[in-house]
Amino acid sequence: MKAQINGIQQLGVGVEDLQEAWKWYREHFSMDIRMFEDEATAELMLAHTAGKTRDRRAVLALNMQGGGGFEIWQHTGKKPEPINFEIQLGDLGINIGKIKTENVQAVYDKFSASELNLLTPISKDPAGNDHFFMKDIYGNMWEIKNQEGVFRKKEKSLSGGVLGTIIGVKDMDTSLKVYQEILQYDEIVYDETGVFEDYKGIPGGDKKFRRVLLRHSDVKQGAFSPFFGQSVIELVQAFDYEPKDIYEGRIWGDPGFIHLCFDINGMDQFREKAKAIGYPFTVDSAKAMESFDMGEAAGNFAYIQAPEGTLIEFVETHKIPIVKKIGWYIDLRKRGYHPLPKWIMNMFRFMRVKDKK
Repeated sequence: MKAQINGIQQLGVGVEDLQEAWKWYREHFSMDIRMFEDEATAELMLAHTAGKTRDRRAVLALNMQGGGGFEIWQHTGKKPEPINFEIQLGDLGINIGKIKTENVQAVYDKFSASELNLLTPISKDPAGNDHFFMKDIYGNMWEIKNQEGVFRKKEKSLSGGVLGTIIGVKDMDTSLKVYQEILQYDEIVYDETGVFEDYKGIPGGDKKFRRVLLRHSDVKQGAFSPFFGQSVIELVQAFDYEPKDIYEGRIWGDPGFIHLCFDINGMDQFREKAKAIGYPFTVDSAKAMESFDMGEAAGNFAYIQAPEGTLIEFVETHKIPIVKKIGWYIDLRKRGYHPLPKWIMNMFRFMRVKDKK
């Protein structure tokens, strides 16, 4: 099987209180589709959890406008340890999550009316796309960015799911090797160096940066690719600032952006490719079991660590719930990995979690 990236499945968000955080993300980001909710022990992540198994609670939440989801993740076996400094643009790791929308102005107006922490006005990035930056109540930074194409137009939500991330790197050319060769982001939208007006208002955003925006040139053909849609990765390197490691002294799952996860096909091929390029899997569930059970879903997962420290997860999905009440699940190994019919993915809306008004 060919090593194939199908799209961003989810951005991991470590929190101190899962239910409180998820409620906030439902209210403001419409991340209200519960694909799975699970409480278990992370037994295979020893490389990134200080060599100890860790009890955790997690939920995978989606937005019916499409895009990647949030894996909202909370340590339950230890006290989650928040970061003890304010992240500056260019610090090493995932700085900012990108959220897509077809109407930047409407989202800006909604967030302003809700008195959220807007860091910048609406401006244009170097490619001419409208966007703005904000912080959530947990200190995580988000870019709300213009991106055409929603999965389900009948939704009331003004914004969709995850479009990508902004990642701080120590050496641009070294990190590009991972994102271009392993993650297959083969198209450079822009590669510019300077002080950028649209970054001003972000902590540290008034400094000089090299910023490179990457995207895939092809249309993805995996089972969920029509739902995930196009994704982008923006790498930033600071020149007049010594960046800090966002997770230095902390472990995977502690509050903040903990990983970026890609839906893939061809786990065996990715294993060999990553190893050949010099970034072998640090975690590999397929070597421990045939299929990893995530409660209501199943599959194989693996991790690599990019040069700047970002944890990148690969998930090859085997089974997902469609309508849990009647026990309707799809086993992708039996039907093949080409795109699912849109009407099936539209059924995700029946897994919506509704809050009482």
